[in-house]
Amino acid sequence: MQPYSDAISYNQPRKPQGRGGTWFSLALLVTVGLGFVFRQQLTDAYRLHNYVPPAAIAQLAAQDGLQPGTRRVFFVNHPQLQNKATFKTACPNGGGETTIILGCYHGGQNGIYLLQVSDSRLDGVTQVTAAHEALHAAYDRLSKSERRKVDAMLLDYYNHGLQDQRIKDTVDGYKKTEPKDVINEMHSIFGTEITTLPKDLEAYYSRYFIDRTKVTTFANQYQAEFSSRQAAVKQDDALLSTLKQRIDALEANLNTQQIQITSRQQDLVAKRKNGETAAYNAGVPGYNALIETYNTNVREVQKLVSQYNELVAARNDIAAQISELSNALSSTATQINQ
Repeated sequence: MQPYSDAISYNQPRKPQGRGGTWFSLALLVTVGLGFVFRQQLTDAYRLHNYVPPAAIAQLAAQDGLQPGTRRVFFVNHPQLQNKATFKTACPNGGGETTIILGCYHGGQNGIYLLQVSDSRLDGVTQVTAAHEALHAAYDRLSKSERRKVDAMLLDYYNHGLQDQRIKDTVDGYKKTEPKDVINEMHSIFGTEITTLPKDLEAYYSRYFIDRTKVTTFANQYQAEFSSRQAAVKQDDALLSTLKQRIDALEANLNTQQIQITSRQQDLVAKRKNGETAAYNAGVPGYNALIETYNTNVREVQKLVSQYNELVAARNDIAAQISELSNALSSTATQINQ
């Protein structure tokens, strides 16, 4: 009996078998490699299979002027417009953000959720939020080398070019509360809320937007609803402070005049009792002049007090509007102090 090892003759042409196995291994490696390289594309295709974006979502993508690739990223995350109750569940704690929350993106392309805002005064806010979250998803896809380059551009602009104090305050808030996500937030904020950026950043964002001014126009539009009212409240507060100073000064003067009038009145009464008729008659015109001046100042104070109260009412009405707008944006918004 021949040994088991001789069951296949040594003289049989074994190399073709070896080559066939090698090619199979190479094919497997190539397939695995391609699968790794195109893993995101394959995942996207799977998530987009039979997916039809709701009309409102498709409209947001169109209104924001998103590039086809950005729309694809946006749709891969199956964006949802949600009412406040549902949104609070989808974005607990605003996804970690500390400001008024309008949307959130779940990392790893696992969903975009947008707060449904119905107040017509805030038209544009949902469009900006949609673009903001789409940029989070896009940033998530950057390679390490791309991210280093983009981060450097964002930080350079923040440190040397950013002038908008509101944006600075927003970024500084993230620096304190979410230092690991600051540049990610810069990426979304700068791209959607700053009209003019350095050429390198404009060139970079052009990969995401056909016309970025569409979304920044929306941002300016709804921000103006807040900024105009905040400016009016600030102006009213300054005027109220001036009016109060004038009222306080006039009331202090009235107190002095009252003392003078009381003193002059007592003097005239004494002169009349003492029969000093000539002196009494001579003092009456001056006394009456004091009374007239006093009454004139009283009317001026009353006028200013009325003006002050009317301005307080107008100021508080504007402040209430700001509070309404804030509440329209978030179920967690608080009332403004009045």
